[in-house]
Amino acid sequence: MNIHEKYIKRCIEIAKNGLGSTRPNPMVGCIIVHNNNIIGEGFTSAYGGNHAEVNAINSVVDKHLLKDSTLYVTLEPCSHFGKTPPCSDLIIKYNIPNVVIGCIDDNIKVAGKGIEKLKNAGCQVTVGILEKECKEHHKRFFTFHNKKRPYIILKWAETQDGFIAPETKNEQKPVWISNDYSRQLTHKWRAEEQAILVGTNTVLQDNPSLTVRDWKGQNPIRIVIDKDLKLPKSLAIFNSEAQTIIISKNDADFSNQVAKQICDILFQKDINSVIIEGGKHTLQTFIDEKLWDEARIFIGNITFNTGVKAPELNGKLISKEHIKDDILKTYRND
Repeated sequence: MNIHEKYIKRCIEIAKNGLGSTRPNPMVGCIIVHNNNIIGEGFTSAYGGNHAEVNAINSVVDKHLLKDSTLYVTLEPCSHFGKTPPCSDLIIKYNIPNVVIGCIDDNIKVAGKGIEKLKNAGCQVTVGILEKECKEHHKRFFTFHNKKRPYIILKWAETQDGFIAPETKNEQKPVWISNDYSRQLTHKWRAEEQAILVGTNTVLQDNPSLTVRDWKGQNPIRIVIDKDLKLPKSLAIFNSEAQTIIISKNDADFSNQVAKQICDILFQKDINSVIIEGGKHTLQTFIDEKLWDEARIFIGNITFNTGVKAPELNGKLISKEHIKDDILKTYRND
C-alpha cells in the first residue's frame, strides 16, 4: 500500500461516521496532510451541514500550513452551490496545492467540474486512488445517480426449514424467528438507510412501527404499499414517530413492473437507499424484476414444518456469520 492509498483508506474509515445522517448526500471522508502528518480530518455533517472538506479545513489549527499540504478525499469536491457553497472554491481559497481524490462524482452537477476547477486554479490533482473501494463506500450515492433508483437491500428472517411466517397466527404482531441480537442489528441497519419498505399484508398481520427503537439513530422514512388504501389509520405505521409514504393504485399501475414503478417514485422523492423487510410477495416482486443490490438473510434456530415459504433468491453469497445461534447470510446481486 502506497502513501496515497494509506490516506484514502483513512478517509473511508472516518467517512463511515456519517452513515445514516448525511442522506441524501454522500458520506464523504477527508483528511489534510502536511509533511506526512495528518493536521485535519472531517466527514460530511448531517444533511444541510458542512461537507467533509469544509470540516477537515476547519479542523486545521494553523491555516498557514494549508498552502503546503495535500488534501485527500473519497469523492470529487463539489463545484456547485447547493445547501452549502462549492468545496472546490474553499480548497482554492486556502491555496491547497495538492488534492488526491478516490473517485469522480457522477452527479451531473459535478461530474469532473470540481476537478477541472481545481486544475484551472493550479492545483495538482490525482484521481482514482483506491477507486474501487471508494465506489463501494459510495454505493448508495452512485446507484441513485447512475441507475436512477435507490440502493436496495432485501432483508428477511427464515426458519431452518425455509419459512418466513407460520401458516396462521392468532395475534396482530410478529412471530419472531431471529434472536434479540439479530433484531437489534436490524434496527441498526434501519438507522443507516433512508427508507424502509413493506407491503400491505405485513402491516395488517404484524402492525409494525418500522422504527429504530432498539438502536440510537434516525428513523427511516416508512414506505408502505397499500394498493387499495385499506390500511386503517390506527395502525402503528401512521404514528408520528417517522414520516410515512403510502404507494397506492393512484401512484402506480399494479399490473406489471411494480418494483420498477416503485423505484421511479422513490427516485423522484430523492430517496437514495431503502431496506425492504417484507412480506414474501413484496420481496419476490423486487427479486423477480432484478431490482435489488444486497440481501441480508437471517436463519433462525427454529423450525415451522409448514407456513409461508421464504423468497427464492439468486445471488452471490459474499459473507456468512453467526449472530449467537442465528446465521446471517449476505448476498449481492451480480
